[in-house]
Amino acid sequence: MVAGFRQWQAKGRQVRKGEKSIKIFGYRQKKVAREDGSKEAPEQLERVVRYFPTLSVFDVGQMDAIEGADPLPADPTRRLAGDNDHGIITPLTTHLEGHGWRIHRSPLSSASGYTDPESHQVALAEHLALEQEAKTLVHETAHIELRHIDDVAEYRAHRGRMEVEAESVAYIVAGLSGLDTSAYSIGYIAGWADEDTVVIRETAQRVLRAAHTIAEIIDPRD
Repeated sequence: MVAGFRQWQAKGRQVRKGEKSIKIFGYRQKKVAREDGSKEAPEQLERVVRYFPTLSVFDVGQMDAIEGADPLPADPTRRLAGDNDHGIITPLTTHLEGHGWRIHRSPLSSASGYTDPESHQVALAEHLALEQEAKTLVHETAHIELRHIDDVAEYRAHRGRMEVEAESVAYIVAGLSGLDTSAYSIGYIAGWADEDTVVIRETAQRVLRAAHTIAEIIDPRD
């Protein structure tokens, strides 16, 4: 369903004139210099500033192929293939197990994972690359942290919003850990949001609060 404008443009796609972008949450961080110490012997230090802008993405249906470009993929969510979990899996597994959840691998046919509130289990698909496994574990942890699965009927009634929230958290937290999940997350988020910018905007406070909580579990700050 969706992909970032620049990504698709670089692959021979152009956004059709008059189309409106879909907004999702992203993350950025930069190092800035600061002074710390006495006036006689100032010491230059760096600090990391993190912020969470909204990003503009477009549905594949809002784009036209440039002549000679490769065909559009059937599914814009591309599973991550890297073999580095960026330090995510072990601390999140420890945290979840410490709160009574059991993590296990399952031969899932299409989904990368799911959370079962009745059995208190988080299932991850077998044979996932470490990057995809890490992202999926953050996604499922977000469902738990956001209390999406406290009421299964409520989840089913508002599944689109809850999936937008969980994957937005996964995208931000993974990015803060050095793992870029945009190849998967952008299409997933905008697909579930159904091009509804209001849905994404209204999740802002919950998404950022959960993202900060999970990021702290992965990398505790003194």
